[in-house]
Amino acid sequence: MSSQVPPPRTAEPAQAALPVVSAERVLAVLSLLVPIVALLWVSSYSKVTPELGGVPFFYWYQILWIPVSALFTGAAYLLLNRDAKQRKAAPGAVDTAAGAKAGGRP
Repeated sequence: MSSQVPPPRTAEPAQAALPVVSAERVLAVLSLLVPIVALLWVSSYSKVTPELGGVPFFYWYQILWIPVSALFTGAAYLLLNRDAKQRKAAPGAVDTAAGAKAGGRP
């Protein structure tokens, strides 16, 4: 009985992985934080003047942030989608959707 030693494996070239923290992800987090910080900093808008159409500043400032927050959230969504597409197109990227359909592990 002879013991056979398997041949040594050749080193595979390391594939450049995308960094976990990308510019798109940082901008997405910042665009989500802007409305939160702006509305939690109550002392910045806790005043009556200037009025807009008879509505005190305290109220119309908060109402103005509703569509502005939607714009910031939409921007974060687009940035994260761009980042996901870049990661999917990167060399050596694993397509988790295809793996799940084939019954394999993602």
